[in-house]
Amino acid sequence: MDNDTRHLYFSFFNEVGIIAQLSRAAMEARLPDGLTLPHFSVVNHLTRVRDGQTPLTLARAFQVPKTTMTHTLAGLLEHGLVEMRPNPEDGRSKTVWLTDQGRQFREDAIRSIDPDIADLKEAIPADRVADLLPLLSEIRAFMDAYRD
Repeated sequence: MDNDTRHLYFSFFNEVGIIAQLSRAAMEARLPDGLTLPHFSVVNHLTRVRDGQTPLTLARAFQVPKTTMTHTLAGLLEHGLVEMRPNPEDGRSKTVWLTDQGRQFREDAIRSIDPDIADLKEAIPADRVADLLPLLSEIRAFMDAYRD
């Protein structure tokens, strides 16, 4: 690979990483006490993809050890955002389901960053962000398939 191509792609991922760090800090600052971005991310995943997944499936989706996911789920259970039910396909495991409180938590968390989004919209118009989404989705899909 030539240096220009390497630098281009490295710069792209470097910018994405910095954006991820900054957006994580902004979101976590607005979450209720005791809840972190991993908690929000699991709730968001269950809403976006589907709930009723096993902890192991979630751990694989987030590429974290099962013990890490178990700890994250314990926090969500403690706050009443998810509930565990027996797995109908395998009685030895459980499945994770969002509660109404969990769905409301997600909506409230997204709404809580409205001031940040308004400031960003002032600096970068929504149409420019909309233009980026198809490319970012394509890269995410490639990276998601590539990890497997």
